[in-house]
Formats: sequence, C-alpha cells, structure tokens
Amino acid sequence: MGVTEDLADALARDAIAAAEETGDERLIDEIASSLGDTSSTTQEAFMTSVRVRLAEKRARRLLEAKIAAARAAGAGDGSGSAQGT
Repeated sequence: MGVTEDLADALARDAIAAAEETGDERLIDEIASSLGDTSSTTQEAFMTSVRVRLAEKRARRLLEAKIAAARAAGAGDGSGSAQGT
C-alpha cells in the first residue's frame, strides 16, 4: 500500500478500537469528517479501511459461531466430528 493507505488504515484500526472502548458510535464519522476537511483522498482511504475491518470482524464472528455450533452438534452425537467423519 501507499503512504495514504497505510496511514488511513492505521488510523482506522485505532479509531475502531477507540470507538469500541469508549462506546462512542459517532467517533469514526467525526474522524472521517475531520479528514474530509483537509483530504478527501485520505478520508476515502480511511472509510474503506473501516468498512473492510468491520466487515471482516462481523464475518469472523459468524464463522466462529458456526464452528462452535458444529462442534457442539458433533459432541452431542458422540462422533467427535462436526462432519461425522
């Protein structure tokens, strides 16, 4: 990645962590707005990183839940395997 994308991604990681820690759901939007005041390119890179990271986090939670459910189902049938192998 280029310098803009690298900086925007680092800021996105920090902003997501801060928003989660503080419970401030508007923090990411406020940071994006501030970036947009001086650099729309950086703002777009930041928002792209935020969207990608939040989407990955949601997808990972779904995957973990599916795996846990499959393991629980496998443990309940005595096979020891979610796929029955």
